[in-house]
Amino acid sequence: MASSTLLSPNPTTTCSSFYHKSPKSLSTQSLPSFNGLGIPFQSLKSSPRPVFKTTSRRRSFAVHASAELPLVGNKAPDFEAEAVFDQEFIKVKLSDYIGKKYVVLFFYPLDFTFVCPTEITAFSDRHADFDKLNTEILGVSVDSVFSHLAWVQTDRKSGGLGDLNYPLVSDVTKSISKDFGVLIPDQGIALRGLFIIDKEGVIQHSTINNLAIGRSVDETMRTLQALQYVQDNPDEVCPAGWKPGDKSMKPDPKLSKDYFSAV
Repeated sequence: MASSTLLSPNPTTTCSSFYHKSPKSLSTQSLPSFNGLGIPFQSLKSSPRPVFKTTSRRRSFAVHASAELPLVGNKAPDFEAEAVFDQEFIKVKLSDYIGKKYVVLFFYPLDFTFVCPTEITAFSDRHADFDKLNTEILGVSVDSVFSHLAWVQTDRKSGGLGDLNYPLVSDVTKSISKDFGVLIPDQGIALRGLFIIDKEGVIQHSTINNLAIGRSVDETMRTLQALQYVQDNPDEVCPAGWKPGDKSMKPDPKLSKDYFSAV
């Protein structure tokens, strides 16, 4: 039996390189199965790492994230980590934004994958709109800053990101993903979690998608606008689908009838 070899780190490879593999040890009788990311789980006889197997051709979307308590309404776990911004390595500390800006913090599974660049570039393209709302965007994955940099330096038409208007944070220790309850321990990557943090450092909104499901920048923007509206108007609430200019509601049994009678 051929011994397995560990692929040398190369940030430009696909995320399947995170697994030990030996071409001779792979069966030629079956195709690799895929999880929601599009990452092949290949059967590796000599790999010292756990082997992921599937019993059917149907993809499994079952994961076990590490969340224990709801984070909404609580202070966001602080962190300080390396990041890539403007093709340079910088330090990002979440608490530095307290009292200054809102933060949209989103996690994605891995660099050089498929759904991830569509989300990352979509947020970058709308960065000016978030900036008008005094909001910073931070993207986070378990990849190194060297992988982030290589991906930023790769053209979009080649599956890269190109220049981004916000930092990509490196969570190589996986501590940030764990603190925010989005880490999948048996895969070592994060679910697609998104958190809106207000200027006091309190998490006011969170959504967590499974690996194969991309997020909506428009909905994130709408939710942020609704949050800022109710914080500026604490005696009002925003009904379903509320957008700036729409009628709000008074959280009162009698006064709320003004809203219902108008719709």
